[in-house]
Amino acid sequence: MNDESKSRLKLPVALFVLLIAFSAAYYARNQSRIYAPEQTPLSLQLSGASAYPDAELSGLAWHGDTLILLPQYPERFGAGDGALFALPKAQILAALDATPQTPLEPFLVHLSAPNLKNSIANFQGYEAIAFNGDQVFVTIEAGWGTDMHGYLVGGRISPDQSEIALDTSNVREIPLAFPSDNHSDEALLVVGDSILTFFEINGADLNRAPAAHVFDFDLNPKGTLPFPNIEYRITDAALDADNTFWAINYFFPGDANLAVKNDSLAEKYGRGKTHAQHSQVERLVEMTYSPDGIALTDSAPIQLTLDGDTARNLEGLEVLDDKGFLLVTDKFPTTLFLFVPKP
Repeated sequence: MNDESKSRLKLPVALFVLLIAFSAAYYARNQSRIYAPEQTPLSLQLSGASAYPDAELSGLAWHGDTLILLPQYPERFGAGDGALFALPKAQILAALDATPQTPLEPFLVHLSAPNLKNSIANFQGYEAIAFNGDQVFVTIEAGWGTDMHGYLVGGRISPDQSEIALDTSNVREIPLAFPSDNHSDEALLVVGDSILTFFEINGADLNRAPAAHVFDFDLNPKGTLPFPNIEYRITDAALDADNTFWAINYFFPGDANLAVKNDSLAEKYGRGKTHAQHSQVERLVEMTYSPDGIALTDSAPIQLTLDGDTARNLEGLEVLDDKGFLLVTDKFPTTLFLFVPKP
């Protein structure tokens, strides 16, 4: 074979090798984008009043080693202003290790909020809760249609955790990013010496300049911090460590106005196997806080393995040590108390 023939042979061989390499890289890239890892939630069984859909659990927060579960309408549970629920961490850990699982029955924490519900027009209930020592902070949603209002209220929990007393003389309205049907600042976080609240809707097409509202512990406004564009809804947040926190990022297919063609997080990190098959989105996203603003970390979102076409309306989030996350739903599809291990 002469040199000219050898040269002619080398070209198609080189092209073939390049084609194989490109195909392998393309396949691997798209496999990772479509089948990103998912975490399967473990359902923890609740008993008593908290287990019923009427509980409409909307928030979680640790007070020491006790997990406080916030119902949207505490007045449904007990006399007067009603009650919240509480679970010791030791019981939760024991339930995770038990076979068969032992049902968890929270104890009641009485709520004292004199005339608060009646003083807020079109009161729609409590949405989030957070603690700073024995200080407690809650957000409230109110309004009708696109005429929505969000409020921040503080108070204290008794040392024996038998009562939460809200200071109804100091109710702070939270300015909303824009009018949106049934949306307000639903997520709440205590970081350092500040309270942060987060509007539900932060998608790029709907909220061009998302921001977190900042308050001191006397509920005095301290301005805003830039917040990243994240599609769908942000429904709760939980501090992890070193100013890092996680937030629930949820999409219910019935919210047609929140649907997008390009979900930047899914485009960057891929869709899990069940997320590629169903319309709803259930994931946790990691962010960092600094005095200059809030930003997404480089960590991939934690996608939850979906339960078929049934969307779980995740409303409450907390971190369980280094083990994973605790989440609760409201009444859709029913009351669920879930544990999601960290990857």
